[in-house]
Amino acid sequence: LCAAVPLKDMKLLDVKLGQLPTWLAMLDFTPGGIVGALRRGYDRYYNKYINVKKGGLGGISMVLAGYVVVSYIWSYSHLKHDRHRKYH
Repeated sequence: LCAAVPLKDMKLLDVKLGQLPTWLAMLDFTPGGIVGALRRGYDRYYNKYINVKKGGLGGISMVLAGYVVVSYIWSYSHLKHDRHRKYH
């Protein structure tokens, strides 16, 4: 059987709802810890979608879709303002 994994080393999807506050309290919220978490996330994404032997458009299309969503959010206030403007 598998040995029990310490709560600190568990992934978010493996944490039960009752353990969530304790798991969040164990995270490293220092600038170095946040940078490390971002780097690990980028490395996982890169190795799963970009750095593969037989690649597809999945990883690049997700980056493009994310760019479209973020650019829409950034320009939403301008678009909302133009929508209510009368052109006469």
